[in-house]
Amino acid sequence: VQLEESGGGLVQPGSSLKLSCAVSGIILSTVTMAWYRQAPEKQRESVAYITGGGGASYADSVKGRFTISRDNAKGTVSLEMNSLKSEDTAVYYCWAGGFWGQGTQVTVSS
Repeated sequence: VQLEESGGGLVQPGSSLKLSCAVSGIILSTVTMAWYRQAPEKQRESVAYITGGGGASYADSVKGRFTISRDNAKGTVSLEMNSLKSEDTAVYYCWAGGFWGQGTQVTVSS
């Protein structure tokens, strides 16, 4: 099983960024997929998840700003991030069916 994140980078506060995760090696149609993040000196936390049926849930800190989506045919899960804040700075990890990606850095700074 492989998960590969992409789309991270350095952006200014108020900007938008879209993360993508390509998943291979498992059948995604019934698997919950999620995004986590870990800021320096903090524990890894759940950002958003989406079930096989398409139901989504978000951390309070990102609700209304982030949107998680999936494309089972393409084997991808994405995270659209809007109105980014400095406190969104973290390494973002993709998770699917118990497997982790290696993470992609998102830095929000002026």
